Amino acid sequence: MTIKQSIKATLNKSVHVELVETDTLQINDSQMTSTGSARTEGLVQHCLNALHSPVVCYAPRGERGFTIVEFMVASTIALLILISVSAMFVTSLSSEITIASASEISTNGRYAIEILRRDLLHAGYRGLTWAPPSIPTTTIGAVTGDCATGFSINLSQGVWGSNDANPFSATCIPSANYSTGDVLVVRHAALTITPLEPNKLYVRSAYERGEVFMASSPPSSPQPPLFTQTPNVDYALESTVYYVSPFSSSVTENPRIPGLYRLALSAGPALTPTLMASNVEDMQIQYGRFTTDLNTQFYNADSISATVTPSQWNDVSTVRVWILVRATKPEPGYRNTTTFTLGDKTIPPNPDDHYRREVFSTVIRLRNM
Repeated sequence: MTIKQSIKATLNKSVHVELVETDTLQINDSQMTSTGSARTEGLVQHCLNALHSPVVCYAPRGERGFTIVEFMVASTIALLILISVSAMFVTSLSSEITIASASEISTNGRYAIEILRRDLLHAGYRGLTWAPPSIPTTTIGAVTGDCATGFSINLSQGVWGSNDANPFSATCIPSANYSTGDVLVVRHAALTITPLEPNKLYVRSAYERGEVFMASSPPSSPQPPLFTQTPNVDYALESTVYYVSPFSSSVTENPRIPGLYRLALSAGPALTPTLMASNVEDMQIQYGRFTTDLNTQFYNADSISATVTPSQWNDVSTVRVWILVRATKPEPGYRNTTTFTLGDKTIPPNPDDHYRREVFSTVIRLRNM
């Protein structure tokens, strides 16, 4: 059998003929299938011509696989694309976490500031009268969980506070419920008139005077105390205590999320704690009083005396508030190197806990003090 006949027979058996060098014929198995004698004759002649040339003889381009070089190039390109897409995904995810943390901090901070602002705006409000409430002429039951005897009904003192201390650890704010920062107390009559509820504290207000009383169970008609002055209106008494707690839901929560709490008067009567805003880490308050030249000077709570007559707390006309708010979860890779200043208090950076933080502040003019 001649070389030509051998090549032709081989091609008819679906093999791949490859001539590597001059006068050398190499035959490898392949998946190529001959589709006609004319095609076979042409390929045989091509390969015979290649016997006298250093050029390699291949089957038609569309009927063979990738070379190792092509495969490596394609794999490298695919790997580079995958790395680029992965980097974009990680960057996008990190940006999303940052935006979510910033949004959460802003929401909690602005909400907490707004709660404090609205309450302080009405501190000292007594309804129809400017006069301090008279001594109660009716029996008022003890307030469950009150901070001190007669503390919640002391409407004569519209605002009060303590500086970086919890003076009520044995009463209304147990030590385990207090984290750090100032304690703020706000008292005023409610802004709207509602039907009397049994065992709830109210302020009866006329132009000449006002008086705190507890609605009977059921409320009688007329409900003592009896005022001869008219008109007179009954407003619910609102007495609130704000402080920062180390937890949001319970002392056993893990991990702990700090929060701004409020003790508020409810039926009973009783002081009931309520979470107002989570992730609040600190609260600082300063109180503004008019000086002799009618300028406002701000003081910490421990620089305002309640023992002098009249109490210096009655002269407070402005309140300045700072709160420090953090994110709920730490952000991997984030390092907070900011030193925060809240009034007279400086909080050093804590870069290794990976929490984002922000300070919110406002100044409130007290309308009724």
